[in-house]
Order: sequence, then C-alpha cells, then structure tokens
Amino acid sequence: MPITPATTTQIPSNGATEAILLELVDENGVTIGTEEKLAAHQPPGRLHRAFSVFLFDERGRLLLQQRALGKYHSPGVWSNTCCGHPYPGESPFAAAARRTYEELGVSPTLLAEAGTVRYNHPDPDSGLVEQEYNHLFVGLVQSALRPDPEEVGATAFVTPDELTERHLKDTFSAWFMTVLDAARPAVRELTGPAAGW
Repeated sequence: MPITPATTTQIPSNGATEAILLELVDENGVTIGTEEKLAAHQPPGRLHRAFSVFLFDERGRLLLQQRALGKYHSPGVWSNTCCGHPYPGESPFAAAARRTYEELGVSPTLLAEAGTVRYNHPDPDSGLVEQEYNHLFVGLVQSALRPDPEEVGATAFVTPDELTERHLKDTFSAWFMTVLDAARPAVRELTGPAAGW
C-alpha cells in the first residue's frame, strides 16, 4: 500500500491500530465533525462523507467487484468498482484514487468527478446503516487488475445488458443502484452512446 499523509495518520508509531475516523457532514456536505467508522454506521446512522468509483475498460464495460467475505459490512455482495470513505481532511478525489489502488492494484488512467448523491440505506443483513453524502467518480482502467483478496472476492467487466442479468440473479450492495443512477450522466459522457449506459 502506498504511504500517504492520510494513511500514516492511521498507523501510530507503536504499531497499534487506531480507530478509523470518518468525516461527519451536514446535508450540504460541509464537515461538522468526525466519528469512528463502525459507530457512524450504527442505526440510525450518522451522515458522513463517502465516495464511489465507476471504472470502464476500452469497450465501455463497467468493472464490478464482489466484496470479500471477510468484510464487516455487506460481505460477498457485488458492487461498483470501488467505494469507501475519505480520512478526515483527505479530499474525496485522493481517497478514491488511493482506495482503487489499495483494493484493485490499479491506478485509473482517467478519473473525473461525477457529482454527489445523498442516501440512507439500511443493510438488513448486518443491521448497519449507510447514511452517506457520496462523491461520485468515473474513469478508465487500462492495466491488469491485482485485487487484494482481503478486500475483493471477485471482479467482472459487464455491459449494461450483462449487468441487468447479473442484477437479477446475484446480490448487490444496497447502495449500488442509487450511486449508479446518480453517476449515469457522467458515465454516458465518458463511454459514449454506443456503450449503452
């Protein structure tokens, strides 16, 4: 994992693991404080900053990831390319690029902002709640994936029709369709009309 100022603040010099903090925000996305990650997801949830990344290959296919079975939240479900939370003070763009590399072993050749979306999605299986102000990003991936097995169970590139088929038979994250629909205008601009998004 590349060491950045954001990651070094999470790893104290004595080797102990500090609690991961999230940025709490108001309805306008203005930072109002911090909260420990798991505590922020306990019902009814605290509104916090997040990001979602959608990467596409040269054929306009979307890269999906299946979340690893060991993850505490929504394990084993399919979702967008990468999602997560910036560290306090870290820009959403930097966090999106950092986590894409940490989870999938690739750096996007292009990464562009695609707006924001606010949602409240309870997860019936874990009982946790996603109250998120989510920054969306779209981009291209042009190098071989090297997924971290502790983060990613599987990956797949899909066309819109293949996504529809997969969505009918597989379990997806509670937030997936919300973030995809919010990102669609930027996805269409990136991939062009022929890709069908």
